[in-house]
Amino acid sequence: MTGTSPRIGVMLPRDLPAQQVMPFAQRAESLGFDELWVVEDLGYRGGFAQASAILAVTERIRVGIGILPAAVRNVAYAAMEIATVEQLFPGRVDVGIGHGMPGWMRQAGCWPDKPLSFLRDYVIALRTLLAGKEAQGVVLDRSAVPDRIPPLLFGVRGPKSLAAAGQVADGTVLAEPVTPEYARAAREFIAPTGTHRVVAYNVGVVREDESAALAAARPGLEWIGEPDWAPHLAPLPFAGELAALRERSVDRAAFARDLPEEWVRQLALAGTAAQVRARIDGLAAAGVTSSVFIPVGPDPMTALTELAAVLG
Repeated sequence: MTGTSPRIGVMLPRDLPAQQVMPFAQRAESLGFDELWVVEDLGYRGGFAQASAILAVTERIRVGIGILPAAVRNVAYAAMEIATVEQLFPGRVDVGIGHGMPGWMRQAGCWPDKPLSFLRDYVIALRTLLAGKEAQGVVLDRSAVPDRIPPLLFGVRGPKSLAAAGQVADGTVLAEPVTPEYARAAREFIAPTGTHRVVAYNVGVVREDESAALAAARPGLEWIGEPDWAPHLAPLPFAGELAALRERSVDRAAFARDLPEEWVRQLALAGTAAQVRARIDGLAAAGVTSSVFIPVGPDPMTALTELAAVLG
């Protein structure tokens, strides 16, 4: 960390009705959020299309794509997409790239034999192409080469992948939940030798009443504790108890309902504005450079306004 204040961002809900996407982005900018992140989950919306549309209707806010599964796109065409967005909206886009969820990638028929080697080689080739040099037999036309290469971040979980992020990426996107313990453990694996951004996603709810905020956050934690989340939970003192709760819960809703309040406090950015701001500062002290809220609840626009209370 450099001692600067962390950036505070918000995620565009992946199932937000299309007619609300632009108003949501414009509202996030007007409220003062530093970043808006879009996701590319299988079966929802494409990352480049969302990012480009949002950049076109906003003026200041940075737009992050987090994450693009590497194996989905030929690297040359990915470079063309990234270069185009950077040229049209210079200096406002961050690009997260990762393995993708294994189950989704297998459904789509594009899970590589050696995921980590594939991702490393992909990002190295991508950076080479964006610099106007040849990679994998391809070179971008001079007219298509951007003036700068936008930040390329790894969106990964495992220790080996985090270590690779420290070697070839400009930063790392950590999916929820990101606690200070997990952020510190991840940074140890990343072991950056220079400036390295750490973007942390967390379920976020801000209310005047802490109990109401914690209750509202619970549905966003239903997936926590399943196998893919092991790296996030291992550093926590209650990791074993959480695993046991997951094992005996009849379904995800029951698991989320039975989480002790203290665990919810640690697994989400939920509480009063002052409490959540203190949690964000704690994450910053652990090495997080951008804290990104995942809104929950039936009304994303109302949630967005409530979350902005931490910006004051």
